[in-house]
Amino acid sequence: MSNPLPHAITESLYRDHHSWLRGWLRGRLGCSQQAADLAQDTFLRLMNNRRPLSTIGDKPRALLTHIAKGLVIDHWRKRDVERAYLDALMQLPEGEAPSPETTHLIIETLTRIDAMLWRMSARTRDIFLLAQLEGLTLEQIATQTQTPVITVRRHIHKALLACMELA
Repeated sequence: MSNPLPHAITESLYRDHHSWLRGWLRGRLGCSQQAADLAQDTFLRLMNNRRPLSTIGDKPRALLTHIAKGLVIDHWRKRDVERAYLDALMQLPEGEAPSPETTHLIIETLTRIDAMLWRMSARTRDIFLLAQLEGLTLEQIATQTQTPVITVRRHIHKALLACMELA
């Protein structure tokens, strides 16, 4: 049987802080609908957190703000990815653009790839992108980054593992 305490704590947090959080998010996003969505997502994330809710302590707004800031950053990144993709679509000849459903799937995939890349260290990401986007060999990357080839290989291996986890 589930413990009713987490539900009671979540309900109390929601009742006491949801309006405040929604207002805080509205101030950052400039849109009440997006603020409402991200406030809901913040509480969902809080409920799915593996740590016991009883460890929140006496500063629940600090935790809610921390979670919400991460969601705002994700929101902005997704918006930037979507904007870049739609700008690229505008360069296609008329009639060659994918369907709205395909466009949505592509944007979701690009957003996941973007998030994966930003979870990597800057060094790993830069080396991986040199290999994947510029088509440089390990030796060329090693020369350009002044890094031993074995280290370049390790960074690419780490990035490829991240890609496999995403798939």
